[in-house]
Amino acid sequence: MAISQERSKRKISGGRYKDYRKKKFQALGSLPTLTVVNENKIKIKRVKSGSLKFTLLASNKANVYNAKTKKYAITDIITVADNPANRNYVRRNIMTKGTIVETKLGKARITSRPGQEGTINAILI
Repeated sequence: MAISQERSKRKISGGRYKDYRKKKFQALGSLPTLTVVNENKIKIKRVKSGSLKFTLLASNKANVYNAKTKKYAITDIITVADNPANRNYVRRNIMTKGTIVETKLGKARITSRPGQEGTINAILI
């Protein structure tokens, strides 16, 4: 069954609201994407206006920006060092925005949203 972002069919009292329309494509929701450290895997999803949204399910590469040299480099992600969103994500190697990952260049903080944008951009710490 589709996940909807519209109001519930039930009132607080337990009674039902009357349906005034069908489910709409624009109200479609989804489960959270938990991007893990593994071989690259992308899911493509059609969204409103026919555009495509790239959901990153797994990746082991990151675009890392070095502030000292002011250059980007694509490097391998070794493991997740810290995740302020959820401490259990560190154990499961799940990456979200703000996650600190261990790369071949050193520790880097993820600045993009991997589950929404389809890439991992990070800044060296």
